[in-house]
Amino acid sequence: MSTIQPVILTAHQDVLAGFYTDLFGAEEIFRVPAEGPVFYLGLRIGDTDLGLVTKEEAEGAGAPRTLLSIAVDDVDATLGRVEALGGSVSGGPKDMPWGQRVAHVLDPDGNPVNLTQALSEAAAGQS
Repeated sequence: MSTIQPVILTAHQDVLAGFYTDLFGAEEIFRVPAEGPVFYLGLRIGDTDLGLVTKEEAEGAGAPRTLLSIAVDDVDATLGRVEALGGSVSGGPKDMPWGQRVAHVLDPDGNPVNLTQALSEAAAGQS
């Protein structure tokens, strides 16, 4: 998995998944949840991962359409430095059922960035 992963927010996940699959040969590598309506769809194109996140309000004018998901060693420590460097915290940190600790921040230009940290098997089972 890449340290930095582009993620597209979309109200039309099936359409985008078909586009990237048919045009670039993307392969599905991950989905959340595993069954039912998909919130997150992970695709691999060559040696790069691309995420598609279902977000109905992504269709509105001015809504962010992309974000970066950046893997860090320690979400909490990184989060503590965001505001001093001109960014802001928009949601943070939470252990997710798919085995990551995630916090949401905005860079100084207002671009959304997810900070992610892989949780150990034991920690993931406790959240």
